[in-house]
Order: sequence, then structure tokens, then C-alpha cells
Amino acid sequence: MDSDRPLDFDGTVLALRAAGCVFAEDEARLLLDAAPDATALDALLARRVSGVPLEHVLGWAEFAGIRVLVDDGVFVPRRRTEFLVSRAIDLAREHEHPVILDLCCGSGALALAIGSAVPGSQLYAADIDSAAVATARRNLPSAALVVCGDLFEPLPDDLRSRVDVLVCNTPYVPTHAIGSMPPEARLFEARLALDGGGDGLDVQRLVAAQAREWLAPGGRVLVEASEDQAPESALLFESAGLVSRVEYSEEYDTSIVLSTGPG
Repeated sequence: MDSDRPLDFDGTVLALRAAGCVFAEDEARLLLDAAPDATALDALLARRVSGVPLEHVLGWAEFAGIRVLVDDGVFVPRRRTEFLVSRAIDLAREHEHPVILDLCCGSGALALAIGSAVPGSQLYAADIDSAAVATARRNLPSAALVVCGDLFEPLPDDLRSRVDVLVCNTPYVPTHAIGSMPPEARLFEARLALDGGGDGLDVQRLVAAQAREWLAPGGRVLVEASEDQAPESALLFESAGLVSRVEYSEEYDTSIVLSTGPG
């Protein structure tokens, strides 16, 4: 391959269209911007037309107006989750130096977006997937504590009763529905980041059972759920002693459950 060849926008668009990419022109521009030469463009294009998510090809995703690094296999933050983040930012701004915990953090996108919008935030993040943790450590400031383990298990004990805002974008796709997800997700993202068990709420049950002991007085928990799941999700947190409500965004076409601890 000749790296001195000019970068071919029209040819790149045609190749992307043939592979079924709906936004071929936009993707072509991003690939050309990322490619230092024609040989590099060929390599990027080959990965994309083989089905690799654009974000994994580029190595980053745009989320809440921020460029978030996304390594291969790591969950790509979805635009709909910007609704959860926007609500978390509103709540974090009620505190001078809020303590933010991002469970099931993936790339760390949620903690990064909240911390960027609320200077002075103390950021903590955890994920069971070591690849996700490595990516989150690249994204988050050095002062953030990013740990690997199952939910609350790897967190320091002195964080108990101190968390002002807990965001947790748990996997919530029911196991039986994984097969109907777009190939970009089910083939290229970690199954741990997608599979929420029989009804999709297995991980949220674990979070609800333990969240109260980690929250500061009046601390909040925000989780994402489908419209059908959200009422049951709210009941999980209610049964754990929190006051919960479902919020829906027409703009993002998504539901979250916002729960408040006692005090």
C-alpha cells in the first residue's frame, strides 16, 4: 500500500455505505481526520467495515461534550446516559466538594463528565472488568481513585457514609435479549457490561442492597433502566430504605431512577 496516496473521502464513504454504516459521510470525516496517511486510513477502514464499533476504531467516543478514551472491548458510553449525568451534575452542585462514586464505571465517562462540570469533586470509580479500569484510569484525573473489583467490594472503608452522588450505569439488558442487540455491542463489548440477568435488574439489586451504607446523609443514587424496568428498579431502592422516583427524558428517550438516602 502506498502511504503517499491522497486520502479518498468519496471512496471511504462508498465503502462505509456498502458495509451498512448509516452515517457514512460523518464516519468518513472522522476516519480521515484520524488517519495520518492512506495506509493508516486503509487499516482503520478495514476494521470499521468488519463491524468494529467506530469508537473502538478511533479510540474515543464523544460523551456529554467530552472526548472519552475507549479501548477495545470496553463499553462505549451511550448518548442516552447523558440524561443521568446531567441530573447527577445538578445534584453534585448542591455540595461544595461533592464525593462522587461511579460504579460499573466502564471507561469512567460518567465520573469524567461530572468532575469536569463540577470542579472540586472528589472522584471514585470501580468496575469488575480490568480492561475497563485501565481505560478509566487513562480518562480520569490522577487524583481520582479507580479500583478493580465487584461493585463496592474494592472501595476503601473510609468512603462509607461519605458518598454524595452515586452513579451506576449497571448492565440492564435481560440475558435472553442479548442476542437481539446490535452486533457492534454484543460482539465487541464485554458481556459483563451488558448482561443484567433474567429480568435485567440483577446488578441493581446488589447495588440497592448495599448503597445506603455508603451514602452520606441525604446522598443520592442514580441508575438507568428501560421504561418497563424503571418502576421495579425504584421498588428495589425503596425496599432498601431509600426514597425513589422515576424520571423520564423525552430528549434522550430514556428513564432513570433517582433515590435519596435518609437524612
